[in-house]
Amino acid sequence: MGTRDDVGRASVSDRETDPDLDSAAEAAHELVVSYSRLRRRLREFTSDLTPSQTSVLSRLAKEGESSASVLAQAERVRAQSMAATLSALDERALIERRPDPDDGRRQLITLSIAGAEYVHGYRRARDEWLARTLREHLTEAEIATLRQATGLLERITEV
Repeated sequence: MGTRDDVGRASVSDRETDPDLDSAAEAAHELVVSYSRLRRRLREFTSDLTPSQTSVLSRLAKEGESSASVLAQAERVRAQSMAATLSALDERALIERRPDPDDGRRQLITLSIAGAEYVHGYRRARDEWLARTLREHLTEAEIATLRQATGLLERITEV
């Protein structure tokens, strides 16, 4: 077998002797690199919030009210980290808290009107940029291929 280059990709000799490495490993590497670049570009639309804060707002917009512990579990962070994230969002009046009617020790967190407007605004700006970029730089056939690939990516995320 051959060697890997400095970023972990298989060398030419590896690809020649192991066709599975060529298809799956190279696709995985290229996907991660492309996804990372796209994600950085999309973050430009939420530059005044951290990725964690943006993720929590998006989750609340999609799933509705939640408790801090449920959010922490969904975001795969510790309770203390979620408390800091929620505190920052609360300071900006992007969330609202109310007592849980079933458990007075817990609070339920929802988007405030300002939070919902923020999510709507950054999603609209992000989607408009991406649609414009696709129209300007890809053919209709390439856009159709991208849509098919998106379906495949969804399947991967459900594994």
